[in-house]
Amino acid sequence: MKYSPFRMERWQSTYEHRVEINLSESGVHPLTVGELVELSGRDVGVDDTLLGYGQSNGSDELRALIAGQYQGATDASILVTIGGAEANFVSFWHLFEGDSKAAIVLPTYGQVPGLLESFGTRLLPVPLREEAGWQPDLDALEDALGAGASFVLITNPNNPTGASLSRESMDAIAELTERHGAWILADEVYAGAESHGDRTPSFWGVHDRVIVTNSLSKAYGLPGLRLGWIVAPDSIVPELWGRTDYTTIAPASVSDLLACVALEPSTREKIGERTRGIVRKNLGVLEEWMAAQEGRFSYRPPDAGAICYTRYDAPVNSSEFAEKLRVEKSVLVVPGDHFGMDSYLRLGFGNPESELLEGLDRIRLAFEEAAAGV
Repeated sequence: MKYSPFRMERWQSTYEHRVEINLSESGVHPLTVGELVELSGRDVGVDDTLLGYGQSNGSDELRALIAGQYQGATDASILVTIGGAEANFVSFWHLFEGDSKAAIVLPTYGQVPGLLESFGTRLLPVPLREEAGWQPDLDALEDALGAGASFVLITNPNNPTGASLSRESMDAIAELTERHGAWILADEVYAGAESHGDRTPSFWGVHDRVIVTNSLSKAYGLPGLRLGWIVAPDSIVPELWGRTDYTTIAPASVSDLLACVALEPSTREKIGERTRGIVRKNLGVLEEWMAAQEGRFSYRPPDAGAICYTRYDAPVNSSEFAEKLRVEKSVLVVPGDHFGMDSYLRLGFGNPESELLEGLDRIRLAFEEAAAGV
């Protein structure tokens, strides 16, 4: 087995705490424990929480709260994990067995594609078409399924583009995968962080071969809890759970407790209102800034998530420019190279407004210097 580096995570993990302004994140500014408890309106304390092993698939209360978000799901349909990363890893591990082909909707978050490459799986790309509002090439998907892909990986809303699949695209994906007997692995971590309109629909329930992953990291602003989950058919959840015996064994007891606080329905709605408020306000700030940049940027406004995937017009490689920003301006962004697309940047805009504006001003200055050959 070879090791395929996860370039974006290596970049972020190495430098995100070593710059003054981090615009590489895709979620909103995190809540503190105190702010979460205040939002809940409950008398919550952690002093009496036993720091032993908790229920290893997640507490009954937490699994019931998660199941309540998915029509037809029960607590038996839920596995709690350490963040979305473990949810994706465990799901990949289950779907990977005995298969050498997977359809990947690209560009996308690089975790599962990197794992598939490391394990020698053949990746069959299904490109998102920018000219079609970042909707998938359904002919390419049908070709991939016809070539033997046993599952299709989808991030919806998408990372890095922030685009949500249209109802028509979702229906077509459901129809094609059901016809070919393939699974859908849907990472839905940005659902609930919409910049406008209704919540992005889930793939859960479109047919019987669907696994959904999610977490508290992006739409909830609680990445430090490292709390994620899988929604899957009841028949395979025990197999998924068994795989966590080899990884992390159990969620942290304090994280399980605070996740129950966050996912109580009224608190969950308050957190969602906060997240969407930040996304909508800061997207306006970003769009106003871009409009003043004399045509340097072209982009489609994101449907969800505090991320904007923008093409830039400047004679500089995206990784080289991101390194210039980091070293000379102490700003971290994600270069398009990390998604296999040069001349793009993924800009996070979930920061406090003053910090966002300062970071954008430093980006403007860096582009001006690059254009002048400095």
